[in-house]
Amino acid sequence: MENKKKFTPNPDFKMLDQVRETLHYYHYSRSTEKTYCQWITRYIYFFEKNVHPKDMGEKEIERFLSHLATHEKVAASTQRQALNALVFLYHDVLLKPLDNSIAPVRSKRKNGRPLSLSGQANSCRYCKT
Repeated sequence: MENKKKFTPNPDFKMLDQVRETLHYYHYSRSTEKTYCQWITRYIYFFEKNVHPKDMGEKEIERFLSHLATHEKVAASTQRQALNALVFLYHDVLLKPLDNSIAPVRSKRKNGRPLSLSGQANSCRYCKT
């Protein structure tokens, strides 16, 4: 198999512009671009903009994702989306490989029991009956 050269974003651009350039190169959708940029921005602001992501790594990603699960109580799919955005940042934009040892506190799946309306219509908090 050929050894293809990996796309490298323009180093003169700001980091989020590099992210957008890379997403465009790989033909990601606009909604994915918007979402990934939001997660990367939240990641940077979580550390109060004191450290550039290239100077951070697995430990900081774990801390951020664990914070999402424990303090912000996000769903498991939301936490996974944030992880995917950060892996994209490090793997494709910063070209800094990550270990597979990222193990944050996982979000718990909600117990979505179906509601039965038979015989309990009077107790519905939305109907006011």
